[in-house]
Amino acid sequence: MESKRLQFSDEVRLAIDASGMSRYRICKELGMDQAAMSRFMHGKSGISIDQLDALAALLDLHVITGTPRPKKG
Repeated sequence: MESKRLQFSDEVRLAIDASGMSRYRICKELGMDQAAMSRFMHGKSGISIDQLDALAALLDLHVITGTPRPKKG
């Protein structure tokens, strides 16, 4: 049975939690509002591309592409 693929934003949330850094520290490092971080972490809003880029640099995140799956049908 095929498992449901996580959305990219969910993977970013997991990376934040796994980083070992507190959300407070991440917000301070990025100059990001803590309320905005909380909304993002609870899936209530997104973050800007600039914030995403800064977050990726801070946490040393990299995108790894997988093998495309054949379309069913």
